[in-house]
Amino acid sequence: MKVGISVRIDVTKIDKSRLYKGSKGTYLDLTTFVDTEEKDQYENNGFISQSLTKEEREQKVQTPILGNVKVFYTDGAVAAPAVSDMSLTEMDEDIPFN
Repeated sequence: MKVGISVRIDVTKIDKSRLYKGSKGTYLDLTTFVDTEEKDQYENNGFISQSLTKEEREQKVQTPILGNVKVFYTDGAVAAPAVSDMSLTEMDEDIPFN
């Protein structure tokens, strides 16, 4: 199944302590939940937030929702639901943080 997803985040909500240096840049682990069959009142299919460690999930820590995801294309195929984890998203050094 092919799905096209548009992601929009508010970079001012990023917890900068979760940014980490890798060999090719600065990264932030993100997680998104997408429902291709339902949309909210703003036509979004899900949200994106900063990823949690196993310990944080067990402690029920919540990170802020950074933005929304919108499915703009599907090939029509039906597949079993899958969790999409967007990790190692390279941050652009030119993004200004307050």
